[in-house]
Amino acid sequence: MRRLFYKGLLADTIEITGSDAHHLMHVMRAKAGQEVTVVDDAGSVARMEMTAFREDAVTLTLKERLAADTESPLKLVLAQCLLKADKMDYVVQKAVELGVTEIIPVKSHNCVVRYDAKKAAARQQRWQKIAEEAAKQCGRTALTSVTPITDLSGLLKDNSCAEDTEIIFCYENEDENTVKSCLRAAQGKRLILLVGPEGGFTLDEAQEVQESGGRAVTLGPRILRAETAAVAAVTVAQYENGDLG
Repeated sequence: MRRLFYKGLLADTIEITGSDAHHLMHVMRAKAGQEVTVVDDAGSVARMEMTAFREDAVTLTLKERLAADTESPLKLVLAQCLLKADKMDYVVQKAVELGVTEIIPVKSHNCVVRYDAKKAAARQQRWQKIAEEAAKQCGRTALTSVTPITDLSGLLKDNSCAEDTEIIFCYENEDENTVKSCLRAAQGKRLILLVGPEGGFTLDEAQEVQESGGRAVTLGPRILRAETAAVAAVTVAQYENGDLG
């Protein structure tokens, strides 16, 4: 059953507009009597029936409220340094499937891709759309936010002193502190996983992160591709501190 996210709170009757309405009417060729699952801004979920159609809106009628919270107890943020387009798309999709609550695209020294302001805004919109489609597909009850692209220093400035937030960064030159041990010692309710670009972090960047309170961890004896490291780190975090264990 198709899942929709509704901007507002569920009621006996609601209207769906915009791209979701267009998709229902013109792509799915939906008819009265068909049902969808709807999630509202408060995370409430319901089974709803399509009962009327206008040019730009679909009217839905409540059939049954559902107890279907699929969100992890862990507030998990992925701060991913920019990757080539297809790889970044992949990371966004898989992070949402694995329960990440926020994705922060980060500019760092070894990033291969460089975006001007217009292209950066377009990429953010693309990644947000990918995140929303992934949330619908995997049955999330909350949307993952993809923030505007920031640089590494900005990320650290905004988050290093944030209450109940801890930063763990995956670093290929770290060979002692394991991600497992750091996760088990973590006390913060919000956890930021920082993953580098294809070329990894520079020594200066690694020092900057550590001086800002971030903890370097190893993901094992093998050098992982950046997109593999992101998926692996998020999976381990959800297993140890979230809802995969």
